[in-house]
Amino acid sequence: MQCDLHTHSIYSDGSQSPEELILLAKEHDLIIALTDHNTTSGLPEFMSAAEKNGVCAVPGTEISCEYEGREFHLLGLFISAEYYGRIESLMNSFRALKKKSNEDLINCLKNAGYDIDYAQVQEKYPSGNINRANIASVMMEKGYVSSISEAFDTVLSDEYGFYVKPKRPQLADLVRFLYSVHALPVLAHPLKEVDGEYLKKMLPELVEAGLQGIETMHSSYTEDDILLCKDIAEQFGLAESGGSDYHGSIKPGILLGSGKNGLNIPMQIYTDLKKRHASLFGES
Repeated sequence: MQCDLHTHSIYSDGSQSPEELILLAKEHDLIIALTDHNTTSGLPEFMSAAEKNGVCAVPGTEISCEYEGREFHLLGLFISAEYYGRIESLMNSFRALKKKSNEDLINCLKNAGYDIDYAQVQEKYPSGNINRANIASVMMEKGYVSSISEAFDTVLSDEYGFYVKPKRPQLADLVRFLYSVHALPVLAHPLKEVDGEYLKKMLPELVEAGLQGIETMHSSYTEDDILLCKDIAEQFGLAESGGSDYHGSIKPGILLGSGKNGLNIPMQIYTDLKKRHASLFGES
């Protein structure tokens, strides 16, 4: 049995409902975590569907944050339902800033001649927390770009000038917050953001704040990246995690459980993370 501890649903920028993810995980005999961006809104449906279908499921989230001006993503895994509200309260203020950033981006696109408005994106993603991937999907449907990746490489890139990053929480502060609500803080796909040397310079502060793991396996990683992350995790006493970063049709080249067809995340990864969570917080 394998696991996939990084997936997204319609509650952020995925194309499938939490229940559909559970059914797909059952089909592939996977342990699965739902880690929607900056929300826990899909977790009640996700956990209910998991119980109904006999799937081992991990309630989680993925929160955008900053470290020294760089954007990072932090996973919170094994979130207890009693803490959903506290996480949502924290995220509400950041979502408001994110919405303003999205609206400003779309207004810039409209002024540049693109036939797109915020209502169109909301209509396509009524349950989600809208981000650039959702905007890129609408642009692709309208024929402005041939793929979501093309949109990110061109008009939606930081360098193009239309997109202005919203203010985000500081990474170490967010680690401490997730630890305070008994969620296991795991740094998502760090080698997408920085190289190994920079990561090693960051980690002492983050480990002191309560960081418990890093993703050593991810769809974007090469074999060398995986080996490097495993070595760094061992060096800093961190648990390993891994996931496909599955978004359904939003990122069609990434498959649940297997990523780009080469990902293989053993159940032991889930088991070790769960044991670490239980040892810290006394919860199963």
